[in-house]
Amino acid sequence: MILDNNTAKKTAELLLQINAIKLQPKEPFTWASGWKSPIYCDNRITLSFPEVRTFLKQNLAQQIESIYGKPDVIAGVATGAIGIGALVAEELNVPFVYVRPEPKKHGRKNQIEGFLEPEKNVVVVEDLISTGGSSLKAVEALKENNANVLGMIALFTYGFAIAEDNFTNANVSLNTLSNYDALLEQAVDTKYISEEERKTLENWRVNPSEWNTVC
Repeated sequence: MILDNNTAKKTAELLLQINAIKLQPKEPFTWASGWKSPIYCDNRITLSFPEVRTFLKQNLAQQIESIYGKPDVIAGVATGAIGIGALVAEELNVPFVYVRPEPKKHGRKNQIEGFLEPEKNVVVVEDLISTGGSSLKAVEALKENNANVLGMIALFTYGFAIAEDNFTNANVSLNTLSNYDALLEQAVDTKYISEEERKTLENWRVNPSEWNTVC
């Protein structure tokens, strides 16, 4: 869910401007999974642009407070959301921790880095939602450490049906600053893509794992 379409489109505009998101329906990318994709997203690039990261942290913080109230702790999902999560925690003036994909193999073998008191209200920050699998593993780790996870907020989601199902099944609320629909709307409005290319991008989302065999 997004709260404000204007904010969603402005976020999409900024991500396109700095090439955090690239749309190439005629020259698709190959993801690590092997999927052919007309879109590539690397939101860590936002950290290199002060005006962009300020916009993002302020709007993420506002959305968090609007939905959940002020949390006790912000948790970023490693590695992509460590930077933006820390900025959001700073904006809200609350503690910050981050969650590794799995516990370290050495030292204290932490999966959660930082100081997290039991029973604290936590909002999880992500940079990007695809299937939601790794994001929900972070939620599980927090819950296993006796955190009260209020929900998750992300910069951007592809809006895959499998992600919606995964979050629903896990009973975790997901809200985002922008999403795939707002991105395509903004890209067409600014003539970044044509209407024909928009249809290609819409078709990809329906069945991304098979898109390369039918496009």
